[in-house]
Amino acid sequence: MVIFLLLFIGFTGWFAARIARPSLTEWLLTAFLLSVGSVIITGFILSGLYLTAQVWAWAAGVFIAATIIGSALRWLAGNPASFSAKELISNRWQLAKNSFDALPLYFKLLFGGLLGTLLVIGVTNLLLVLFTPPNEWDSMTGHLNRVMQYIQRGSMRHFGGTNWNIDTYPKSVCTLQIYGYLITGRFENGFKLIHHTAYWITLVAVFGIVQRMGQLRQAITPTPVLSRLSASLLSALGMGFLLDFLAQAITTETDSVLTAYLSVLLYMLFAYRASETASGRDNRYLYMAGMAFSIAWGHKVTFTLLLPSVFVVMIYTVFLTNRFPVFVARTARLAGAIVVGIGLWMLPTGYLKNIEVFGHPIGPPTALRHQSIERAGSLRNLFEQGSRNVVRYTYDHVNLDGLRNTATGNELNRAMRKPLVVAEDKLHLRLDEETDFSIIPFTFERRFIFYNANPYWGVIGFGLLIPLLVLTLLFVLRSPPHVYLGIAVMLHVAALSYSAPYDPFKGRYFTETGLFAILFLALLYLHPRLDLNRPRRVLLKSYVALIMTLGAVSALCCVFLNVRALPFAWTTPDGVAYPSAFTADRTKLLTIGRPDAYVPYKRFEEIVPDTATVALGTINDDYEYPLYGPHLSRRLITINPFEQGVQPIPKRASYLFFSKNVIKPRPGDIRLGTDTAAAHSPYIAAPAEDYYLRKLH
Repeated sequence: MVIFLLLFIGFTGWFAARIARPSLTEWLLTAFLLSVGSVIITGFILSGLYLTAQVWAWAAGVFIAATIIGSALRWLAGNPASFSAKELISNRWQLAKNSFDALPLYFKLLFGGLLGTLLVIGVTNLLLVLFTPPNEWDSMTGHLNRVMQYIQRGSMRHFGGTNWNIDTYPKSVCTLQIYGYLITGRFENGFKLIHHTAYWITLVAVFGIVQRMGQLRQAITPTPVLSRLSASLLSALGMGFLLDFLAQAITTETDSVLTAYLSVLLYMLFAYRASETASGRDNRYLYMAGMAFSIAWGHKVTFTLLLPSVFVVMIYTVFLTNRFPVFVARTARLAGAIVVGIGLWMLPTGYLKNIEVFGHPIGPPTALRHQSIERAGSLRNLFEQGSRNVVRYTYDHVNLDGLRNTATGNELNRAMRKPLVVAEDKLHLRLDEETDFSIIPFTFERRFIFYNANPYWGVIGFGLLIPLLVLTLLFVLRSPPHVYLGIAVMLHVAALSYSAPYDPFKGRYFTETGLFAILFLALLYLHPRLDLNRPRRVLLKSYVALIMTLGAVSALCCVFLNVRALPFAWTTPDGVAYPSAFTADRTKLLTIGRPDAYVPYKRFEEIVPDTATVALGTINDDYEYPLYGPHLSRRLITINPFEQGVQPIPKRASYLFFSKNVIKPRPGDIRLGTDTAAAHSPYIAAPAEDYYLRKLH
């Protein structure tokens, strides 16, 4: 079936060359947008027809959807002349070689080292994607668990899972994961296909956005082509080394995909602003922006928190004009595209069903009280605790993430942060004392399990991005697009801080914030007061080289010392040994976030046949995905759906796997055991249950 995947990629690339302008970045982004849009719509239709598990329906359906969507976009774009993607790639490759040859020695060494680091990271991550199973907490309880249920049921209809995320999370990403899994011949790591692709697409988008920003600056102050290319490359590399984003490149977490959608949206908006000619602007970008906007909102409800930031960027790229009829026409086109897109890619993803079942588009009241604004109580307390969260997350960003995976890096990090700890104490901010608006209370030293797999921005963030952001907002550096981007960053930080309790796992939530912020690296070439291509400026060049080098080393540490997916065996600074993800026992790897669950899950794996039907009497936080087995061939049936109570055991189930806190054990039940030492390990956020197995017939 992989041949159909390759044919689909080629088909969308062919269609994109008939929609986009002859730009390599734009061609890739258009092809990506067309691909994901087609798969998502196909998934919604197949779910309604109970064909979710039918690979031939997927293989044919995506071509039909791509043809319809691509033809509509081509018509809206005015049926532009097509171009040869092969010739375009050849031309851009030659341009890249010539540009690199023209660089001074300083920049050859800098970019050569950074590109070499990205190559090492890229190859390593690709191997991890292909040859190691996904094992993140949310995937084990919710994301992948529900995907398997949808495949087994043949539909993505609401069914009432153990974990509330199974039914409440939007389902558009499930269509992409199911397609990736089925079209690769039921290859488990096909689930990661969209997530890994999202990493590289975002880098392409960042490169393209800075190119368009360079074009806008060219209209004000002439900027050499080499400076624009250097600015674009540095920004793209910086995004590739942004640790919270990099850490998700091998996972099935959802924020990296949302970041990719957002990056495509931002590119279309800036490309629209840069397309100004005597006859007006190119409206095809508004239509594709509306499509990207809708896909992003249909992907995850947290896109709602990005709406103020996106609107600010829209003000600069779309709405600003001194002619009211032009403003109305632009707004109508963008609004129309968004409305149509919402009908196609957002509404069918599950928000309406959540309202029907739970009375709220996000989910049940328990979920809202746990991880939403409702937890704060009064408006006054929300303002007070939300303001503390702003400071808490700022403190979390000033860390040598990546580097502090090592003992030396951790000691250096601790020494660097001492003044911040003293300042908090003197100011009586009570960041670690107030806990009522926290999922896990704030500490000045985040635990290893939080910063190892869920880092923030690292040294590039507090060493370059935050200073450039502050200088821009203080108008020390004058750049109109960056002022709007700076406001967008601040609005998203505020949205994350005030909309939900503090959570040390939220490094991944700042990937979208980081996308806005990474564009400030472009100022190092595009702003005349900083332009690194100008002679002298030795101090600034040395500082940038130092921070980017440390950022590259941090990125290597983030990849090679991530205990969740170690390329090589490693022992943590406090003496805990972890095996290589390539050689580790699969059950061991899947339960790496809950090491106390390994013993019972391993015994379950040894006792229960691969094709058995198993009833699950588990709780909301239990890992259920590992129970499907190494071939994902067991059928699992939930009998303790979230907040519905224990249901009768189906007659077709041959085994019952349960927690004693859900079902009382009886004589003859097998206690699967537990690892009491691991249950008190500092490497787990919450201990597993005491599990039993019952043979039913």
